[in-house]
Amino acid sequence: MRFLLVEDNLQLAKALKERFALEGHVVDHAEDLSDAMTSTSTVAYDLILLDIMLPDGDGRSFLKTHRGKAERTPVIVLTARSEVSDRVGLLDLGADDYITKPFDFAELEARCRAVLRRQGGSVNNAREFADLVFDPTTGSLKVSGEERGLRNRELRLLEVFFGSPGQIFSKTYLMDRLFSFDEDVSENAIEVYVGRLRKKLEGSQARIETVRGLGYRMIQQS
Repeated sequence: MRFLLVEDNLQLAKALKERFALEGHVVDHAEDLSDAMTSTSTVAYDLILLDIMLPDGDGRSFLKTHRGKAERTPVIVLTARSEVSDRVGLLDLGADDYITKPFDFAELEARCRAVLRRQGGSVNNAREFADLVFDPTTGSLKVSGEERGLRNRELRLLEVFFGSPGQIFSKTYLMDRLFSFDEDVSENAIEVYVGRLRKKLEGSQARIETVRGLGYRMIQQS
């Protein structure tokens, strides 16, 4: 999944990006509200992690504007304020959850999973297509009941295809979902990951089809 981290503490931001990358997530970093506004105007994020005290203003103003546009992207607030009134105020503004600094990464990760489950309207994240059972939260893939291991970007690529089976995704779109702004990669990288994912699906009723000149889609073989 692709996250936006709005945080002016560069050391904390670097640590969070590295930890989420280990889980296969793509994280874009915005140091202030201006960068955050620019990022959300050009990219559709799966989750926003929002600090409150930022160099050019209060994160609550971003949250208010974000919800005012009827944006449904879930937001978890990172706050140093522990007063009940502050937390209630954040939830009333539209935050989906909050975590108080300092926090343990395992707790933040768990809160991200919980928010994303609620966003999907399900307690169980497992999805099925053809003879595949895939859980993007745990990274579990089963082909006809057989467990298949997935590397991080293979997992995130499969997540895109599972979101809309049969839909054609361009290389540009897939690059946007798999890589952050600061990663310098070419479209050839998508070909590499599609090739790896195809190997993981060998023997399955599902396959990743190349649509010449347009991109790729996941279909069920007849």
